Formats: sequence, structure tokens, C-alpha cells
Amino acid sequence: MNKRVAVIGAGPSGLAQLRSFQSAAEKGAEVPEIVCFERQEDWGGLWNYTWRTGLDEYAEPVHSSMYRYLWSNGPKECLEFADYSFEEHFGRTIASYPPREVLFDYIIGRVEKAGVRKQIRFRTTIREVYYSVKSGRFTLTAHNLVDDMVYSEEFDNVVVASGHFTTPNVPSFDGIETFNGRVLHAHDFRDALEFNYTHMTFGMRLNLKEKISCSSAPVILRKTSVPNVINMVQSPLPAVIEPLRWDSTGRITGKKSLC
Repeated sequence: MNKRVAVIGAGPSGLAQLRSFQSAAEKGAEVPEIVCFERQEDWGGLWNYTWRTGLDEYAEPVHSSMYRYLWSNGPKECLEFADYSFEEHFGRTIASYPPREVLFDYIIGRVEKAGVRKQIRFRTTIREVYYSVKSGRFTLTAHNLVDDMVYSEEFDNVVVASGHFTTPNVPSFDGIETFNGRVLHAHDFRDALEFNYTHMTFGMRLNLKEKISCSSAPVILRKTSVPNVINMVQSPLPAVIEPLRWDSTGRITGKKSLC
């Protein structure tokens, strides 16, 4: 009986597995049957941008944490695949810090060239993985969301490439239960336009400059009494591009605005 390998997730990691097996087969190696399961309707994992937040149309948690105007905060030279360059994909040299759409196009271009899409079962999520010591095989329980059909299949090996950034880690602060405003995790952030003229609080570990760089109004950042939290107030004044500065005690020196 031919060996079977299941790959859970068709994001960058899962797609890298498919590409690796395809490359080995291309070189004459004997490879097992590969079946990839992907909950979303398209490949790309976190890079598969959607305007949806919370739950999708099948009541499944929305996987992507991408926001509309995301740009890479790392140079493309550090993200480039060894066997597929940016220049090969785009046919010319591009800037070192590309936007979200460019990186997504590049990631997908590599696997489109490899022709592995036929190995992916889209809109299919894995409900359970069971390993039998007796048989030495895995039983996967899959759920076809479109047809609402649950079924099981056996595999010799399983590659779990579903990622670990899709479930928000929401911190808890005293009094948050009685807060009457909206609590929004960065996982559900898509666009800053809805926050014009609103008062906001951010955790200091967020890269605020990137998150709000495309706001249509300037932003004033102020320290609060809660550790590692600052207030963000958008004002209707013209944007002033000036870096924020902190003194030795961690306080912001003056009210600097950032667009």
C-alpha cells in the first residue's frame, strides 16, 4: 500500500511542504500521496487577507490577522525563497519592504509554478487527529464545510502547519469587565478609518507606527496610569509627521503627533 501524508494548513509552511515533495518527485524520488487540508477558501494562510473578523460564513474562526495596509517590516532579502527569487517572479527588481499584496503574490507564485494546488482540499477543516499505536497510522476526521460532511481517512504521517497566530491572546486588566467601550484585539484590526475622532488604548508591545500609519487624521499618544498602556487620540488637525520621544522614565516628552 502506498504511503499517505496529510498536511494540515495551506499557508506558507504547508505550501513549503507541498513544494518540497513536488521538488523531490521532479528529481526522480519516490514520494507518498500528499493530501493538504485548508479551512479557508484559498491558500496563503495568514497572508490570505479578508475583511471578515470573528467568525466566517461557516461559523469558523477567521484565520487571518492581516490588516488592509500592512507593509513588510523586514527586508524582502530575508524572506526570499532559495529556489524562487523576487526578481524571477516579478521580472524586475522591487523595493526591499513590499506591501502585503506583493508578498502574497510572491508566495503564491512559487507554488503555482510547482502546480500543487490540486493536492489541496479547500474549505475543509480537521476536527480530530488520532494516532493508533497498534497500526502505526493516523486517523484524521475532516469536515467539508461547503457540503457540511464529516469523514475520516488514514495517513502514515501528518504535518501540522496550521500556525499559532490565529487565536488572539487577549490580556486582562482590572476593570475591563465593566468597560463600556469596544475592546479590539489586533487580530481583528482591518482598517484605521473607522477610528476617526475616537479615543483608543493600545498595548505598548504593538508597533503603533505601522498600525496607524495610514490613518486619515493625526494621532496623539499619551501615557496612562496602567503599565505598558498608552492612550491614542485622533484629532481632526492636519497631520504632523514627527517621531515620538520618551525620557529616561518612559514618559512621552510633549504631545507629538504621528500620521
